[in-house]
Amino acid sequence: MPEKVSIREVGPRDGLQNEDPVATADKVRLLDALSGTGLRRIEAVSFVHPKAIPQMADADQVWAAAKPNPDVRYSALVPNLRGARRALEAGFREIEVVVSASDTHNRRNINRSTEESLDDLAELIAALHDGGASAEVIVATTFGCPYEGDVDPARVAGIVDRVLADGADRVAFGDTTGMATPRRVIDVVDRVRGAHPDVPLLLHFHNTRGAALANILTALQLGVTEFDASVGGLGGCPYAPGASGNVATEEVVHMLHDMGVDTGVDLSALIDVAREAERIVGRELPSGVLRAGPRVPGLG
Repeated sequence: MPEKVSIREVGPRDGLQNEDPVATADKVRLLDALSGTGLRRIEAVSFVHPKAIPQMADADQVWAAAKPNPDVRYSALVPNLRGARRALEAGFREIEVVVSASDTHNRRNINRSTEESLDDLAELIAALHDGGASAEVIVATTFGCPYEGDVDPARVAGIVDRVLADGADRVAFGDTTGMATPRRVIDVVDRVRGAHPDVPLLLHFHNTRGAALANILTALQLGVTEFDASVGGLGGCPYAPGASGNVATEEVVHMLHDMGVDTGVDLSALIDVAREAERIVGRELPSGVLRAGPRVPGLG
């Protein structure tokens, strides 16, 4: 096992984006609370058109009101050049863009084919670099599509080849539907690592079929040390019918700490924030840690 793992908290963006809209002040409160848990990476907002994602219509206001922790790296998601300009103007220097490995999912998401999106990404990556920002490309539906079913790892690897040739700094793989299994994780990571051994990889799992922690363990054994997670298990995907929420950050931290893997996160503080997230969204969240009985000594 690696000695240390980096977790990017995506609750403020990917989590709340897929919940009923909450007040700007509550978004700021959640973001600031997460900033004090020891997390070192947080996806704060997305700069999208308010008609497309009304939950993120106040992204500028949220970021302006937040109190960034100098020890935390904050990132934003953008769909296009207009969103990229907004993110750069707001001061973000770590920016993510998304393309789906599945044509059908990509069309449902942004009304373009995967190939058309890849053409757009080349220009977008260049614009981010010109603005002094890094560009991370997230490949959605990496492990399966709700419309097309299985996705060939060779197709995913081809997309990675293309975006790296166009200048992407990092690559992430999204388990948009929760279809990932350890076998699928091995198939994708081995193929990409074989061609690009030095490119930073990050994995993003949903827990639709309860396999997220098993997939993280498999990825750890393959040498992956960067993962997304969402406080309380907030979120899902509006373009993936039947997909449940992201893997809960406190579940990931709990497992890693029990394995002796350092995350830098204060688990007790994180659990407190997860309970606050439940109050903010007004419903019980799926985190197993929040529903569990007595806490494990030394873990929270």
